[in-house]
Amino acid sequence: MIFLAIEIEVLASKLQLQMVKKNLTDSSLMHSQTPYISVVIPVYKAENCLNELYARLDNSLVSISPSYEIILVEDCGGDRSWEKIVELSRRDKRVKGIQFSRNFGQHYGITAGLDISQGQWVVVMDCDLQDAPEEIPRLHAKALEGFDIVLASRTNRQDSFFKKSTSRLFYKVLSYLADTDYDGSHGNFRIMSKTVVDNFKTMREQLRFFGGLVQWMGFPTTSMEVVHHERFEGKSSYTFKKLLKLATDTVIAFSDKPLRVAIKLGFLMSCFSFTYGAYILSQALLHGSSVQGWSSLIVSIYFIGGIIISMLGIIGIYLGKAFDQMKGRPLYIVRNSTFNE
Repeated sequence: MIFLAIEIEVLASKLQLQMVKKNLTDSSLMHSQTPYISVVIPVYKAENCLNELYARLDNSLVSISPSYEIILVEDCGGDRSWEKIVELSRRDKRVKGIQFSRNFGQHYGITAGLDISQGQWVVVMDCDLQDAPEEIPRLHAKALEGFDIVLASRTNRQDSFFKKSTSRLFYKVLSYLADTDYDGSHGNFRIMSKTVVDNFKTMREQLRFFGGLVQWMGFPTTSMEVVHHERFEGKSSYTFKKLLKLATDTVIAFSDKPLRVAIKLGFLMSCFSFTYGAYILSQALLHGSSVQGWSSLIVSIYFIGGIIISMLGIIGIYLGKAFDQMKGRPLYIVRNSTFNE
């Protein structure tokens, strides 16, 4: 019993020492020159909300650590967003700006920001202030409980009925065709550990869907409810056409299920044709044959032809995307930056 008590006491001392070392490490990181926390924000037509965004981010981030960086990636929206970013970076060196050579898209902007992020924790959020910067300390506190990823679950989304309906449809189709259970209440707003970000940087496929790539990695993940606010100004740049393209690219990037669905459809058509052929043969043997059914024959030919062309189209899309990947082109091209790294 004495030896057992001594062994327990030694083990408790070791655990206490490890906790002290961890706290010292976290404390040193939070006050070192390397940013403790990074915030990555893709920017598109947001010139009028950048000052407000910076002010609210600064107030929220200093409550976590004075050592932070804000990475703003301007995706060539055609307004004065880049000039605002340059102005902010001159005012505060913790603000870093990247400008693309052309419009590459939101998920490529997130990728560019993550590529240069240095923080032990990295927050990704949108620039329109529907994601409140004041929620970041809550996300960070939740992550410290032992999670590599904390997702912000949006309650009472402040979007139009059309936007919410198309978004809901998009995630349902995505979940079915990509064989994944993706919750549509989770947007880009989240906090991730450096381990997650470092692994994300290794994935360089051309078809980018940030949320799907992060979910695929499978790190310990949780979510917490946050309030979804009204857009600071303007309206969403995601039209139905853009959502449809994003849905198509995402499904192709994450699943071959459309090909398997096409195979099943072809098999069902074959079974139907065989059954119908047997029915016609039996009718001819029992009652004789007559020349009739021209309209149904033409309709059937056009229907089957349409199915065949659709299947070939699906295969062609996959081959085309594979061809794009084989080119090995960069995911994005940077025209300007506010730093010399």
